[in-house]
Amino acid sequence: MELANRVKSIIFDCVRKSNTETKYREPLIGFAAAKDPLFLQLKEIIGDYYLQPVDLLPGAKTVIAFFLPFNKDIVAANRGSKVAREWALAYAETNNLISEICAKLKSELNGLGITTASEKATHNFNEKDLITPWSHKSTAYIAGLGTFGLHRMLITSAGCAGRFGSIVISAEIPPTDRPEGKYCRYYTEKKCMFCVKNCPTGALQIDGIDKFKCYKQLLEIDQQFSDLGLCDACGKCAVGPCALGER
Repeated sequence: MELANRVKSIIFDCVRKSNTETKYREPLIGFAAAKDPLFLQLKEIIGDYYLQPVDLLPGAKTVIAFFLPFNKDIVAANRGSKVAREWALAYAETNNLISEICAKLKSELNGLGITTASEKATHNFNEKDLITPWSHKSTAYIAGLGTFGLHRMLITSAGCAGRFGSIVISAEIPPTDRPEGKYCRYYTEKKCMFCVKNCPTGALQIDGIDKFKCYKQLLEIDQQFSDLGLCDACGKCAVGPCALGER
């Protein structure tokens, strides 16, 4: 567990020392075996172009996933009728922070003789079909950080309001157990459809999501906050009862 604790310490330290305006709750960190059969299942479902950990890093043994949950004020701000500037800023700043975390992990682990590889935090997808060759959310699921909700987002014990990152390493860390139940109230109680009702475009429905309608909305939001850098973020489906992990 020494290496696992070292990894956690690096991530916690990066978040604590970040100079972002965005404030975070305590990060969540999980580990998956690079040969976990769920990675291959993703390839079978998504397509041959979906990357396996060994495609990113020959000799890969472990995949580290982490979740940076936004603080309550950011969630509260985005519960208004419009996308909050705080939410857009959090999206942009957290993507940069994820890159910084991966760079720090690479530097520190390389010093221990451990090689690493990672994909960027966002926009690693094909804009023609909006399909990514590496999903941080799916990786986080495999690494035991949460379960998927009706909104197709990953709900963790700290909720879903935040950002995920992941990195592949050449050293072995015992995998994290995956949750046995589901965190989404719609799946457990059939009582909640907040995300569907709160979707501003109607892109999200019980039986699926129109990714292109959703993405069109995200690009419009990006234009609204063009001074912040890339922030094609809406988050209206992520500020309901599952946002903060409150049961």
